[in-house]
Amino acid sequence: MDIKPIKTEHDYKDALKRLEAIFDSAPNTIEGDELEILGVLIDNYEKIHFPIDLPDPIEAIKFRMEQLDYSNQDLAKIIGLKSRVSEILNKKRKLSINMIRKLHEALSIPTDVLVQKY
Repeated sequence: MDIKPIKTEHDYKDALKRLEAIFDSAPNTIEGDELEILGVLIDNYEKIHFPIDLPDPIEAIKFRMEQLDYSNQDLAKIIGLKSRVSEILNKKRKLSINMIRKLHEALSIPTDVLVQKY
């Protein structure tokens, strides 16, 4: 096992190739340990070099509603009036802290997504 930090694009590509080669390794073996360590190193490199922005809060709500097959009426049961839901989904009204808490609890949307400006 020859593991080193991933510092360059070339190192990253080599690590991905090696990861692919040992992907089905059994746990608690030399290659299984290498797989686990490479996974952590690759994940760290990707977080630094290929960051993913958080989604727009309203788009996240709409996406989660679609996943759960929720209607505006279902959302109104969580945050209040149906007219308020319409205003929020059309970005005419901002989410309050209380709404963010309720949406987080009911829809399992991370609060760091919901508190962003939009």
